[in-house]
Amino acid sequence: MEHIHWYPGHIAKAEKKLKEQINIVDVVIEVLDARIPESSMYPDIEKLIKDKPRLILLNKSDLANNEQTQIWIKKIKEKTGCNTLATSANDNKDLSKILNKVIELGQPKIIKLVQKGLLPRPVRIMVIGMPNVGKSSIINKLIKKTKAKTGAKAGVTRDQQWVRINPKIDLLDTPGIIPLKQEDQKKAYKLAFVDSIGENAYDVEAVANIFIKNVNEIYPDLIKNYYKLEEEETNLENIAIRRNWIVQGGKADTKRCAQNILNDFRVGRLGKLTLDINE
Repeated sequence: MEHIHWYPGHIAKAEKKLKEQINIVDVVIEVLDARIPESSMYPDIEKLIKDKPRLILLNKSDLANNEQTQIWIKKIKEKTGCNTLATSANDNKDLSKILNKVIELGQPKIIKLVQKGLLPRPVRIMVIGMPNVGKSSIINKLIKKTKAKTGAKAGVTRDQQWVRINPKIDLLDTPGIIPLKQEDQKKAYKLAFVDSIGENAYDVEAVANIFIKNVNEIYPDLIKNYYKLEEEETNLENIAIRRNWIVQGGKADTKRCAQNILNDFRVGRLGKLTLDINE
């Protein structure tokens, strides 16, 4: 298996920035990719957020297997003790449910402030998660792109900008990027499948080959049927030939094929797939 590389210096810097951001909020919204809920969950998340209340969102649920999403919601709730909801940045039906849950989670902090003789203030929240799980889309969904920035807060770093979502919630308008630190290469490959890792960190053909293998194990014949293979083996070369992706000399353009297969998955053309499976 081709190894996916990580960069420790970047990880340390990203962790430091994230901890600084988390210190100034009351509630953390952690975004996972519903297609790989386990693989997109940061293994040391509790160390990063300490005792902050957390709401977990399984984003891109419109691209994931519905039955598996419900199983994962139950499992994550049991494992973390955190409220967990499925969501999609393309649908606002659940927006009030998310906002109400955030207010509920932030109330103990506001009550403590009032007990100290301070005036009540909006709950301060931030959105965190691995790269490309849809954090910015969730922020846009919460803001609805119509709310005004409220500027810097007293006692808070000046470059931190806040957006007033409603009278009870202020949102830090920059997503907290959880650094990629994944010793488990199986999970690393799944992060590559959903485009959480820049392509310069891996070989696209190697990742596509593992993707095909994973999908074949969970959804037999799906790839064969989608790319209209008949008796041919399900591999990059045969798919490229079937799609007429050919380079000079009549050879199969396996790199182009690999990029297209991964993109077909990422945008949902292959169907609603979940690649972290609970039996």
